[in-house]
Amino acid sequence: MTMKVMDSENRVWFLLEHEGRLYLNANCNMSAFGYSYMIQLNDQELQNYEGGGREYLNNLAHDIHYSVPIAKDTTSIYKGREVSKQLAGLATGAIKAWRA
Repeated sequence: MTMKVMDSENRVWFLLEHEGRLYLNANCNMSAFGYSYMIQLNDQELQNYEGGGREYLNNLAHDIHYSVPIAKDTTSIYKGREVSKQLAGLATGAIKAWRA
């Protein structure tokens, strides 16, 4: 059971694949601290990615970052979609292997 990096934009996002599913790991920040926020791409996002490629992923990462999905009072449409906790170990391993 491995995860692999499919693509990335330096300091902005990683596109990861695991068990046939695609995940976007967006690099975000809020005030003084940075964090990663990873979502599984849904059907609409997959369709948009197929049509828009990396430019779409840049826009999606931007939207995630500026919606601040981790804020307590957020209205972000990405809130509740985070899979970072469940897949953090796999994602970290994939990114380390990709950078090696």
